[in-house]
Amino acid sequence: MKTEPPRRNTRLGPSTKTTSWLVAVAGALLLLVLFVGHRHAAPPSRCPDGLVAHGGRCCAPGQLAKSGKCIGKPKGCPAGFSLREQGCVARPSLVPIPSATIRIGPGDWEAQGQVVARDVVVASPFRIDALEVTFDRYAACVAAHACEPTAHDGEPGQPVAGVTLSQAIAFCHWAGGTLPSEDQWIVASAGPRARRYPWGDSGAVCRRANWGTLAGPCAHGARGPDWAGAIELDRTPEGVLGLSGGVSEWVRATEPGVVRGGSYRSQLASQLRTWWRETRDPERGYEDVGFRCVYP
Repeated sequence: MKTEPPRRNTRLGPSTKTTSWLVAVAGALLLLVLFVGHRHAAPPSRCPDGLVAHGGRCCAPGQLAKSGKCIGKPKGCPAGFSLREQGCVARPSLVPIPSATIRIGPGDWEAQGQVVARDVVVASPFRIDALEVTFDRYAACVAAHACEPTAHDGEPGQPVAGVTLSQAIAFCHWAGGTLPSEDQWIVASAGPRARRYPWGDSGAVCRRANWGTLAGPCAHGARGPDWAGAIELDRTPEGVLGLSGGVSEWVRATEPGVVRGGSYRSQLASQLRTWWRETRDPERGYEDVGFRCVYP
């Protein structure tokens, strides 16, 4: 009688098919982790079509960024911009704003402690600069000996910065207007429905405005704002641009030194709101504070 040799246990481990499946799943999970990590590390997309992100700046094709500035002659500019040797400059225009009475208050939970509920009344219609005053426009006032030079240099298309409150008032007088009152600025920004943001009630993402580019969340290392009008989504339904980003803006108020609106330095979405308000030293020029004018 023959004795059969003992059979080997061939079921000690998973089948080849099962092993291959596990390897595939593990590989897919690894790729997902790497993708998420890359997305987390990469800066969010914020520059509009036609402009290229270089660190904290949106530059034109053909330009490079150096020390926070877009350098080199652009190959082209967005619609509504003029081509210059040093960059693109948006053509200025005016936006009519009707008279209005709106109520601002802490309906927004982030406004608690920031805003005292009140009625904002602007009895007469006015016109407002569609864009912040640029270095290009301000240079014309300096050349006419009606304005003092700024404390900071910038590209022609950037919002002018480094101006004191009195320098902003002087420019608007030279341009045939005045600095907006605080209530005029609010009505232009919030509109007849008291919008939370200049464009509406939601959507404070990086492509929406020139904000969060100094130390995040939209970029890092910016040394100044993008060109006025470059971030076209920062627009009110009436057509006013840049009220949430770029530079904050001097306004006329009962207390001197009030600025309104966010800037490229803003790091919180609440700083883009139409109710956002700060006070600064009116005799000092700031890298993140500029202005625009209003006209009858």
